[in-house]
Amino acid sequence: MRQMNIGTSNLRTSVLSLGCMRIAEMELKDASHLIGTALESGINLFDHADIYGNGKSEELFAEAVEMRPSVREQMFIQSKCGIRSGSFDFSKEHIVTSVDGILKRLNTDYLDMLILHRPDTLVEPEEVASAFDQLQHEGKVRFFGVSNQNPMQIELLNKSLNQQLIVNQLQFGPAFSGMVDAGLHVNMLDQAAINRDGGILDYCRLKEITIQTWSPLQYGFFAGTFLNDEAYPELNAVLNRLSEEKSVTSAAIAIAWVLRHPAQMQPVLGSTNAQRVAEMAKASEITLSREEWYQIYTAAGNILP
Repeated sequence: MRQMNIGTSNLRTSVLSLGCMRIAEMELKDASHLIGTALESGINLFDHADIYGNGKSEELFAEAVEMRPSVREQMFIQSKCGIRSGSFDFSKEHIVTSVDGILKRLNTDYLDMLILHRPDTLVEPEEVASAFDQLQHEGKVRFFGVSNQNPMQIELLNKSLNQQLIVNQLQFGPAFSGMVDAGLHVNMLDQAAINRDGGILDYCRLKEITIQTWSPLQYGFFAGTFLNDEAYPELNAVLNRLSEEKSVTSAAIAIAWVLRHPAQMQPVLGSTNAQRVAEMAKASEITLSREEWYQIYTAAGNILP
């Protein structure tokens, strides 16, 4: 598995991450097998959030790996906080309390990274800065990031922060490609030309913020996977052809499509099927050509001007 540096930090991890949102639904032995397979495949970054399974995902993860210092040293663990029932909360009290709960459930002394989970329009940057300073000083969090934020929201936080935000989690994949659509349709009048994110792709490249892509195999807002979906016949035809040529699964080709972008994005794999995770991990060994990348892009229904 290829390795990469996250943002401008010295945090060096696998180019793929395993998302742990649905681990709470698994039996202990199956979760242990999934995580073990990920590690054997070279994936050493695991993505959590305090709301995943209302905390059960973190608890089951720690139990599944029999968390102890020797195990903890083999992996990089990140988690997210900020979403509450019916609201968002980036207050200092909530961030600090949330991290204490996360650490307890994961049975670890520290997080490699804490990510603010979706924007809070009531955010007070000074409170976030105070929380981050305390957590870093206490050795509870090494690095920090955000999710689903646009450039100005990040700049607002940066006004007060003493730490660099090294990650922004955003949905991106062949069937959810808004981040690149607007850049390809500059000064045009079609729907693809609408800039919906403030130029977040170019901003993250300029600021050297790693984009971690969630749901790369999904279309819409949790509408489902496009793999073998009758709504995407052309896309699946291209993915299947390339998978045969390169002796990997179509899912691996779709993940390789994300990896091919020079922004050096880091896909978060959401599968709980150990075999599929092992198969998708092979994406790190594939480099799609420019022509193949655009074939997949247009086959997903995207139009080049």
